[in-house]
Amino acid sequence: IADWVRKCSEEAKKPSTTVVALLPARTDTRYFHDYIYHHAKKIIFIRGRLKFGGCKNSAPFPSMVVEF
Repeated sequence: IADWVRKCSEEAKKPSTTVVALLPARTDTRYFHDYIYHHAKKIIFIRGRLKFGGCKNSAPFPSMVVEF
């Protein structure tokens, strides 16, 4: 995930480029502090755990939407 988040951050620095990513909300990671916190335009923490389609179980982690 760290390499992907770094790439998102770098791509967003190009003129007229916006990158939006759905990511695990792991605020204790190095990549969160190096590339997201105080760097992203917007961070939205999703309340609860995501569920996709007709799945019985939800994701085993909280999620966030990050706009670079």
